[in-house]
Amino acid sequence: MKLTTTPGLEGEVITEYCGVVTGEAILGANIFRDFFAGIRDIVGGRSGAYEKELRKARQLAFEEMEAQAKTLGANAIVGIDIDYETVGKDSSMLMVSVSGTAVKTR
Repeated sequence: MKLTTTPGLEGEVITEYCGVVTGEAILGANIFRDFFAGIRDIVGGRSGAYEKELRKARQLAFEEMEAQAKTLGANAIVGIDIDYETVGKDSSMLMVSVSGTAVKTR
């Protein structure tokens, strides 16, 4: 499956728009607690463990979005938007959400 943040794919012709597809993943509060417990991972103001969890959440969200696109018969997703938001009581969770338009190309 081809994925892009642009409205089209260079060298490809969009033959059909299949619909909007989305994916979400939420990191719970326990993850944040674990990060603070492992503060020694922070080097130069960055936390390798935290970044790894964010990458995993983003990957899960993309996999969910791609699965939706496949069920629609699409072979690409264009116009992808990636958002990060805090949710839950006291903003104790982080949500990664992705959305785009599933399309068929040739």
